[in-house]
Parts: sequence; structure tokens; C-alpha cells
Amino acid sequence: MSDTTRAFLLGPLLKGVSRSFYLTMRVLPAGMRDPVGLAYLLARAADTIADTTLVSPTRRLALLMAFRDEILGETPADAPLEPVAGQGASRDQLLRQLQAEVGSGEIQSDERTLLESLGPALDVLQQLSSPDRQAVREILATLTSGMEFDLRTFPDENAGEIVALREAEALDRYTYLVAGCVGEFWTTMTYAHQPGTLREAPEVMLARGVRFGKALQMTNVLRDCGKDLRIGRCYLPLELLTPLGLTPQDLLGPDASRRARPLLDALLRKTLDHYREALAYTLAIPRGAVRLRLACLWPIFIGLETLVLLARNPAWLEPRQASKVQRNDVYRMLVYSLTTVSWDGRIRNWAERLIAQIEASLRH
Repeated sequence: MSDTTRAFLLGPLLKGVSRSFYLTMRVLPAGMRDPVGLAYLLARAADTIADTTLVSPTRRLALLMAFRDEILGETPADAPLEPVAGQGASRDQLLRQLQAEVGSGEIQSDERTLLESLGPALDVLQQLSSPDRQAVREILATLTSGMEFDLRTFPDENAGEIVALREAEALDRYTYLVAGCVGEFWTTMTYAHQPGTLREAPEVMLARGVRFGKALQMTNVLRDCGKDLRIGRCYLPLELLTPLGLTPQDLLGPDASRRARPLLDALLRKTLDHYREALAYTLAIPRGAVRLRLACLWPIFIGLETLVLLARNPAWLEPRQASKVQRNDVYRMLVYSLTTVSWDGRIRNWAERLIAQIEASLRH
């Protein structure tokens, strides 16, 4: 593969499909960029497969599992094509299937380009060092397990029914599969490519990394709850809804945000506990490791700003009033972070100020 192709994959294409994550990628230390960027690209492709409404959930699952096998190196080179099951196809056949069935619909042009670029992306995977290749494969195996969980748990988006997770433990497990594991991967990459940087023992940082990822995913779950309900997915567990006298269908009602407010407050408190661990993770990075600190600070403070909006939103279950940080506010945070990144006290004060705003809005 040419350097030009590799540069396109981990440059313009990554920027096109990753939105704010590209900012984090650009500030990462050089050695971490390729494995982290490639893992993101492959995960984004898998997510595109899992989320498409062009084919049935059963077909999506088959294509997703075939793609995972290809990433893990478990697809025989001369395997026959199975057009119904999706698995058992050779690499070229599988990539053609993905482009035909997923990439031909009304998806964003950057996502279509990503699907068309999976061959070169898989070639980059093979060119990584053996430890990096293994780490990327492991994180993709876990992330696609989270996508598989979604496809097996929830109904077709057009089925007109809502399925909820049953227990709070299922929500916690889900946040690990789709984000907590990313914190582990990030930490592994840091120890591998920035040896001596992290001050704490690996087991401490790995555990904090999991909590970091869970903080970000819980923010997504709470922010997107109203939208997810309308495609049949209720991540708010029945175990927590039932004591409030609520069913998943009730969450579509005009007074749902008010009735479910105690649950929001409880989950916000849990999410704040995760963010405190994310902050501890970041402050364990030496002040001189500016790039690595910034890469951690940005998602933390964008996430906390989102929770401020969510905690103050009386219609938090209404998709048209979603709690979303505006672009200008993101730029403001990015600029401010440059003046605080090497100052532990300023970082703590910034985080504590936002946490106090969130806690002041909690009612139960």
C-alpha cells in the first residue's frame, strides 16, 4: 500500500467520518495515531453496517459477523459466497456485498467512501506491528459484540414496538461493550507507545479507563434516549422504570420527561461518578504530556457540558429538544483547555464547577 493511500485513510477519510474525534486524533502522540485511528475507522464501518435500515436486522447481523471474522483473520481466502447468511464469503466477495447492500443507499458520502475503502483499511491492519494488530482486533471484537447485542436485543426500527433492557447490570455491561472497552484499548496503546507516561499501575489505569469510556457512553445514552425510544430501543432498564410505575411505552407520552425525572437524576449521579474516575485518569498523565492530556480533557468537558444541558432540560425525552453542545461552545472549550492543560488545580476547578451545576439541577 502506498503512503498516499494510508495518509488518505487516516487523514481526510477519518476526518470525514469521525467529526469531533478527529480533533482528538490529531493531538495524539504520533505512535498512537495509526492504531487508534484505524480502530476507529473499522469500528465506524461496523457501526454503519449495524445501523443501516436498508436490510433487515437479521441480515445486518450476518454481514456484521462476517466483517468481524474478516477483521479477526478468520475468513478462509477461498471460502464460497453465501448470499443469504453473509458469512463464509471471501474477503473480496464480502466487501462487494457490503458496498452493494449497505453502501448503495442513502448514507452519508463519507460513510460510502469508508465502505469502499475497507480493503485498504484491512491492509493497514496487516501492516501494524503484531502487538498493535492484536490490540486492534481485540477492541473490534468487543465493540462488534456490543453491536451484536443491539441487533439481537431490540426489534426492527419499523416494527412499532419498544423493547427495554431488563436490569441495570445489562446497561452497565452494554456501556462496557461499546465504550468502556475503548478506555482499556486507549490505556494499552498509551503503555505501548508512551512508556513511562502513566503514573499509576496498569490495573488502576485500566479500571479508570473503563470508567472513562462508560462516562462518555452513559452521556450518549441519556442524551439520545428520546430518539432511541422512537426506533424501539429503551436503554433505561425495566428494573428502574417499574418502581416509578412506568413502562417503556409510557416514555413516549407528553409528560414522560417529568415522570421519568427521578430515573434521569439517579443515572446522572452514576454518570458523574464515572466522570470523576475519568478526571483521575487524566490527572495521572504528567503535565508535560500535553497531547495526551488534551486528548482526554476534550471528551471529558464536552461530556460534562452535555450533562449540564441535560440536567436543566425539562423535556429531556423529547428528540426535538435534545441536549447538544453547540459548535461554538466546543471551540470555546478547546481554546480554554490550552490554557489549563498543564495546571491540575485549574482542571479540577473547571470540572468541579460543571459537576456542581449538574448536581444543583438534580431534584431527587
